Amino acid sequence: MYQGKEIALVTGATGEIGQKIAQELSKQKRFVFGSSRTKKGVKKIKKILDKNGEGIIINVKDPDDIKKKINFINMNFGDINILVNNIGINYNNLLPKISIFEWEETLKINLTSIFHLSQSVIKNMIKKRKGRIITIGSIIGSIGNSGQISYSSSKSALIGFHKSLAIEVASRKITVNIISPGFIMSNMTKKLSKKQIDKYLLNIPMKRFGTAADIANVVLFLSSKKSSYITGQVIHVNGGMQTT
Repeated sequence: MYQGKEIALVTGATGEIGQKIAQELSKQKRFVFGSSRTKKGVKKIKKILDKNGEGIIINVKDPDDIKKKINFINMNFGDINILVNNIGINYNNLLPKISIFEWEETLKINLTSIFHLSQSVIKNMIKKRKGRIITIGSIIGSIGNSGQISYSSSKSALIGFHKSLAIEVASRKITVNIISPGFIMSNMTKKLSKKQIDKYLLNIPMKRFGTAADIANVVLFLSSKKSSYITGQVIHVNGGMQTT
């Protein structure tokens, strides 16, 4: 049950990384809400979290729905102490072929939704002088990648957003950080050919892709008291890939 537990919200909780983050947070005496776009996703999340969490439908493209759902959590379960922004999409296209829809949809989900989610939880965090905002970025936001202009733009913009917000709320004992994964085993990377995988491994000193657990472990640290002096940082989890 949720009584006496910190409340966490993890967006995009049906994917490999979001699912693992939600699971691991729920094992640390947190009551976790995992968001999905669909009822099917909510059922999946509820099954994963059992008595330690709930699934909730949030349309991250709708600011009013974000506010409505966060108010629902606050009123019925308690204020959100930990926000993990894990939602994200990617359209692969070279600049001449990127449609306005693809560009705007990517920014709306990868960047603007995080503005609304963070804004919706920050007031109560300030009042309580306690909170963690952790966002899953991407190494592509630091190094770029051919065919991913909209994606890299959205992930790069998150860096400025988080560094500025971290400065604004640091005196209120709220930390704001980005976890920047490299290549992580997921449904997306499973679609890569052996040739593509071998090419990417050339740039990874550890010679392997990361796992969802590698990301979840950093989320656990950043959401704990042990990380209370870390804020405004981009923490790369990429097996040693160069980011400059």
